[in-house]
Amino acid sequence: MLLRLWYILATGLAKPRLGVLDESMLRLRVWPNDLDANVHMTNSRYLLAMDLGRWDFAMRSGMARQMWRRRWSPAVGSATLSFRRGLDPFQGYSLGTRLVAWDEKWCWFDQRFAVAEALHAVGRVKVLFRGPNGKVPTAEVLAACGLSEAPAQNLPDADE
Repeated sequence: MLLRLWYILATGLAKPRLGVLDESMLRLRVWPNDLDANVHMTNSRYLLAMDLGRWDFAMRSGMARQMWRRRWSPAVGSATLSFRRGLDPFQGYSLGTRLVAWDEKWCWFDQRFAVAEALHAVGRVKVLFRGPNGKVPTAEVLAACGLSEAPAQNLPDADE
């Protein structure tokens, strides 16, 4: 995990910048240590890839810089996954990550695993931010990332 995370953080500095409402896209591959007994990517590795996708999003959108500057840390409240197709050994895939909704406390990210145009899995993650003085209001997080007018966005239905 740490090697992949360091790679994502380092390459995130060189990739084009994103707005906080833009989609981050990562290209990843299924390695032998990602496999389960059925010889496809194990369920827990999807969650690991989703962590990497959110870090790529944070790096490229400027959110990570604000988090480090203000000593905020993200905390996952829940994560759901819907699987359509398995990912096979050495198969390359893309992982799209985007912020889709928020309220006063939580931000929701949609994350989609695809090979070419075929959707393999869809994840949704609920995240809040903690700072030195406790929970950070979502409006403050989004304003720090350049979205000054950030009224709550209703959570859309997941495309499953």
